[in-house]
Amino acid sequence: MLLKKLDNVEKRYHELEKLLSDPKIIADREKFQTYSKELVNLKDLFEKSLRYKNIIKELDEAKHLREDKDMQELAEAEIKKLTENKQKLQKDIELLLLPKDPYDEKNIIMEIRAGTGGDEAALFGGELLRLYLRFAERQGWKTEIMSSNATGLGGYKEVVFSIMGKGAYSKLKYESGTHRVQRVPATEGSGRVHTSAATVAVLPEAEEVDIKIEPKDLRIDTFRASGAGGQHVNKTDSAVRITYLPTNVVVACQDERSQYQNREKAMRLLRSRILEQAEETAIKKQRDARKIMVGTGDRSEKIRTYNFPQGRITDHRIGFTTYRLNDVMDGDINEIIDALTTADNTAKLQKLT
Repeated sequence: MLLKKLDNVEKRYHELEKLLSDPKIIADREKFQTYSKELVNLKDLFEKSLRYKNIIKELDEAKHLREDKDMQELAEAEIKKLTENKQKLQKDIELLLLPKDPYDEKNIIMEIRAGTGGDEAALFGGELLRLYLRFAERQGWKTEIMSSNATGLGGYKEVVFSIMGKGAYSKLKYESGTHRVQRVPATEGSGRVHTSAATVAVLPEAEEVDIKIEPKDLRIDTFRASGAGGQHVNKTDSAVRITYLPTNVVVACQDERSQYQNREKAMRLLRSRILEQAEETAIKKQRDARKIMVGTGDRSEKIRTYNFPQGRITDHRIGFTTYRLNDVMDGDINEIIDALTTADNTAKLQKLT
């Protein structure tokens, strides 16, 4: 079964090489880019396929060599080594053969909202914002605050921001859900540990080619911005609210000085919200097809607890615990992401087999 799949991979790889040398394809920029991208994506799997088949051939030769008494010891050592390499390579190939999430390479829009816990929840929301901004910085990605409702002292009732970088969605898609914090708030005089929460949503950023929006389906309102922002606040109608009439999705942006910039940001957010809504509908129709195996991706699902007194973080979906709380809050979350990715891929492999 696996060898048949690898035969098909190699066949498609050679087809793509042939297509990309065809003058008609070279002249068609869109097709050339599409085929080039597919070839690049197949390259790793193609090379591993060749190595895997070569190992199988070498194993057969070593087994024949074992029949010679003088070469038996050497052959046994070679068989052991080749078998280990084959098993490791097979796992890599199986992962590469898993269906790809079509959004994995996209930029993302993240939303953090304070949940239960009042000011403490808002402060935790601000700390989560810093965590993700620091993580993006470590990856060399760009970030941009799109909309925010600050409470002071670094807290946020709600903040929406974009992260732009290759594979941003593939890394951060597991962050959607409710994040709980357990600690003694700065305002608590008795030293009693409180539990607060903030919710996180991760949306793949939809491009214009992903979502077609007709102007007639939009209602655009302008209003005066409020909160931080300088002299323009409450003096000009720079803030923008857009309603998508078919589904009543509403987005608003007011952080920029110009109405044009706020409108542009609001449209980016709107496209991603519409895409999210479409995905939720598709998931309901075909529950197992796109669902992340380690969680539903639902904003209301409790996914993680940050226990400050014990310096512990637990991800409830996979039972993962780390005591590197300070590092994680500074954006070093690769250990958690790797554990979630491994659990997700393992579950998908089990489902396939």
